[in-house]
Amino acid sequence: MMMSGFFRVGVWQNFFRAWKSGYSGNLEGEGFTLGGVYVIGAGRQGVLLEHREKEFGDKVSLPSVLEAAEKIKSQGP
Repeated sequence: MMMSGFFRVGVWQNFFRAWKSGYSGNLEGEGFTLGGVYVIGAGRQGVLLEHREKEFGDKVSLPSVLEAAEKIKSQGP
């Protein structure tokens, strides 16, 4: 995302949301890498949820993560 991320309105909205809720973070690391969340099922289930950040501070929906986690099937004997 490089410098273009600093000019996106959504990035600043996410920054102020985090700042208001008390998140301080740190300034260590690269700072240009976007993150993501994956829920991967057991065995051959594969990827049950994939969320890739589109901009800095883009959050995954917690109910979506919980719903995907509930779909993981046990690999019993």
